[in-house]
Parts: sequence; structure tokens; C-alpha cells
Amino acid sequence: MSAASTILAALVCIPIGGLISFRSFRGKRFLLNMIQTLYSVPTVCVGLFVYLLISRRGPLGGFDWAFTPTAMVIGQALLITPIMIGMTVSALSGVDKTIKDTTLSLGASEPQAIWAIIKEARFAMGAGLILGFGRAISEVGAALILGGNIAGYTRVLTTAISLEATQGNFDTALAFGIILLCVALVIAVTVNVVQQRR
Repeated sequence: MSAASTILAALVCIPIGGLISFRSFRGKRFLLNMIQTLYSVPTVCVGLFVYLLISRRGPLGGFDWAFTPTAMVIGQALLITPIMIGMTVSALSGVDKTIKDTTLSLGASEPQAIWAIIKEARFAMGAGLILGFGRAISEVGAALILGGNIAGYTRVLTTAISLEATQGNFDTALAFGIILLCVALVIAVTVNVVQQRR
């Protein structure tokens, strides 16, 4: 679910971050400040917001997404959206501006110049993907509200840790925590290896 939400968020947020980075418009600084403010939005707030949208009385209630993996993916994707947009803008803004000027002077089109900048920023953008995935895989509040912690259906490692801890099974909760860290480590190493090969 966390991988799906990260991919979904990346497909939306990387283009938006690119537009923000490559375009100048009134209110850009304010927009970036708002995005950075949303980095620390509580996960339960995101969960509650999505739940109000997908509940039977909500505007998306007809889809019957409440307490499903789909709801959890949507909630996690919304949760990491500000991080993904902000990291994309930061990564692209950190590339030397002469790269775009040089590629344009050599006859490249603007999309080709933008692609050259994206290739230069790939490591920073990869870090943004890892950060977004880490935020998604480690959150509890939205998963509990949107998934309901249903065994075999919407229970994930973080909600299982919470459940085991409340029942006093600290050894099991700790074991789940170690597994969660190992999964995050494997994903981070895989992304870094793929980036370095490219």
C-alpha cells in the first residue's frame, strides 16, 4: 500500500513540482511556504479529511471505499503529496541554471532542456521518493481511520504494532518494528542502486 501510494503521489507531484520550479508566477513563494507547512500535517487529520470524503454521507461515498485498502492508499498519497512536491521543487531548483541555458544554446528544445535538468537532479529526486515512502510506510493515524485495522484486509505493520502494544505484546510489536525498518532499508538501498546504475 505504501509503495502504491508513493507511486501515485509521484505521478502527480513530480509534474506539479516541475511546473512550480520552471515557471514564475505571482504567489509562488507563498505557495511554497504553504507546501512546506503541510510537511508536518498530522496523519490523523489527513485520515479524517479523506474519511469525510469517502464516508456514505461524503461526496465520494458512492464508491464504497471506507475501510478498504483503496482508502488507505488515497490517504497515504495525500499525506506525502506536500513532501513530494516540495522535494521535487528543491531538487530542480538546486541544479545549476547554466545547464538549461547551455542545452538551449546547443539547439535543444525547452522540454529537452527540462529533461536535462531532471537528469541532473535525479539523486535529489530519488531522495524525495525515499522520504515520501518512509512517511507513508511509518504512519499510523490515517491507516487506522481509513482502514479500520481489519485483520487480513487492512491491517498493516504500523497498525499491527499499535494493536500489539496496546495488548501488552511488546516483543511482537518490537519484532514488527524491526521488520518495518528492514523493509524501508531494502527500498532505500534499491532506489539508490538503481539511480547509481543510471
